[in-house]
Amino acid sequence: MSDSRSRAASQFLLPYLSQPLALLSVAVLLVFCLFALRQRLQPITSCEADTSTARGPSKARPATPPGPTKPSPSTHEPTAPAQPPEADRAMPKRTKQPYDAFLVLDVEATCVAGAGFDYPNEIIEWPVCLLRWKDKDAKGKARELEVVDEFRSFVRPTWRPQLSPFCTSLTGITQEQVDNAPSFPEVLDRFRSFLAKHRLIDSESGRRLSRFCFCSDGPYDIRDFVVKQCFISKIPIPNWLTWDVMDVRRVVGEFHAFATASPADRDAERRPTGAFPLPRRVTLSIPRQLHALGLEPFEGRQHSGIDDTRNIARLVVELARRGWKLEPNTPINPNRRWPWMGKRGRVLEEYYP
Repeated sequence: MSDSRSRAASQFLLPYLSQPLALLSVAVLLVFCLFALRQRLQPITSCEADTSTARGPSKARPATPPGPTKPSPSTHEPTAPAQPPEADRAMPKRTKQPYDAFLVLDVEATCVAGAGFDYPNEIIEWPVCLLRWKDKDAKGKARELEVVDEFRSFVRPTWRPQLSPFCTSLTGITQEQVDNAPSFPEVLDRFRSFLAKHRLIDSESGRRLSRFCFCSDGPYDIRDFVVKQCFISKIPIPNWLTWDVMDVRRVVGEFHAFATASPADRDAERRPTGAFPLPRRVTLSIPRQLHALGLEPFEGRQHSGIDDTRNIARLVVELARRGWKLEPNTPINPNRRWPWMGKRGRVLEEYYP
């Protein structure tokens, strides 16, 4: 009976299969049926895959092939994990630095209890750290500074040779040290030889041979103390002392304000190239400046000239490492006068009897 049914079906389909259009219709129908069957089986396969993933450890994602496109912010390379903004600022690109050397200076001077900055101070210690770049390239870009030499000398005062107990207690400098020290003009001559030895100035003319900048904690060391001392010593201020001076305390304050500001505030505070920076008064002691830059605490004795100078040098080195441009910010007026200044270097005793 089955053979008779097959012969009947063949006789029924034969007229249609003989036509090309009928064959095409059957093919389309078969493709449609296969596609529908595949769609029904797909969820089952996905569920099996999810179950196997939950039961066993996942496989590592294949590495993205290298290409010229920039990765998205969420992409993390295995050899360079993302770092916080503080770490990014700690390793910046090298900055173009206009100066070749820095002379960090922090003088100590005579003082009495209760006297202000208008007092006729005499310099009793002249300490300097010389910094030079280790990695400055042909384009003037650099980031690493190092101390290459130091100069230090005590100075014998002449107007008031006897140190006050307050001065000795503050600075640690004894009467014997200043009594056996050279006068300020002699110290300047020795320091001039120091500058010539390092090819910063010409030994005879005093002409600048290299771009260097003095650095101090605050504006007072050269702007006030050196101007007063040269008046008392009856000597002109050397040209190389009035050229370029950087107030490190002010620079640290500006850097800290910029580093801790929000991105919007940073963009608002950026000045065009060549714009004169607005003055800022930031009262930060040397220990606080070290803390603001994340450095180790103060090393040595505070108000010791050489120890203060070495710690200020640490600040300058760190500012350079963080990519901050180091340049002068303190003008010097060698003709500045105070009320106690008389004629020809004489101190009017009635102001400080």
